[in-house]
Amino acid sequence: MISFSPEKLRARFAAMQGKRIAVLGDFMLDRYLWGSVTRISPEAPVPVVEIDTETEHLGGAANVANNIAALGALPHPIGVIGKDGSGERLMELIENSGFPNDGLLVDDTRPTTIKTRVIAHNQHVVRTDRESRQDLAPDVQERILRHLEKILPKLDAILIEDYNKGVIAQPLLSRVIELARAHNCIITVDPKFNHFFDYKNVTAFKPNRKETEEVLGAKLLQDGDVDRAGETLLKRLQCDNVLITLGERGMALFRKDGGSHLIPTQAQRVHDVSGAGDTVIATLTVALASGADILEAATLANYAAGVVVGEVGAVPIDKQKLIEAIAHHQNWSDG
Repeated sequence: MISFSPEKLRARFAAMQGKRIAVLGDFMLDRYLWGSVTRISPEAPVPVVEIDTETEHLGGAANVANNIAALGALPHPIGVIGKDGSGERLMELIENSGFPNDGLLVDDTRPTTIKTRVIAHNQHVVRTDRESRQDLAPDVQERILRHLEKILPKLDAILIEDYNKGVIAQPLLSRVIELARAHNCIITVDPKFNHFFDYKNVTAFKPNRKETEEVLGAKLLQDGDVDRAGETLLKRLQCDNVLITLGERGMALFRKDGGSHLIPTQAQRVHDVSGAGDTVIATLTVALASGADILEAATLANYAAGVVVGEVGAVPIDKQKLIEAIAHHQNWSDG
């Protein structure tokens, strides 16, 4: 793992400031119902949650954008919302966060994606989803591509955040990758099952263990299983780097030049893994855009994941907590 001195870390964070990252993907509204349980329902053997408060947050690709902003870079959201109240609320949250919102297009054929989580005593009880998984219509795909072409000259990277909600569809996907490569623009991917092997020739491809197992039809139980999976993905995708997140086992990085690294987890406590993948891909992308090599970027992303899983709910990385986590692990002296 990369070693960070205080000076090196300060320089890296300074280099991140103002980097422009397009976030293309599935934007969502995360709704949280917070309460407590004191009894079981007489109608069914389920807890009755008495709701105390309700909060709404940026979810999905919007949470990725939030993480990018928390590191000092500028996200450019690109996706769709529905013509509904939830879409208006999502746009309001994005405006309040200070992000450009002209890349979020209204598609009146689909609802805004909403994930509602019920939390009792800081424990996740149940989640409900309202969404459409239909691919975007060709004309909406074309509008997205036109917008990306317009802002591409000022971008430092493109991040594709795929939740299988229909925004990442063909032929849009292939055309975006082709466009990025033509402009020598960094392109990173957080995939889901659909289109998994369509992400060819990208800078960094970040699946998690479950996604990798499902696509390859093999369990990643031992280090040798992970190594074979990483090499398979590198070969089939012809990409520069593959970073497989392994939960409590950390991450495994595979590079086109033949190098590979197992990066152990830095999580001290785990309360909620919601949004950890968002933090990883955001941190990785901003670090690459700032000039970090892939191992340094992956190491920073690993530390960031270790921080956010200690929080309840999908929250963006706190830069000060990230610095403190690195300082603690690498035994910086007070002076």
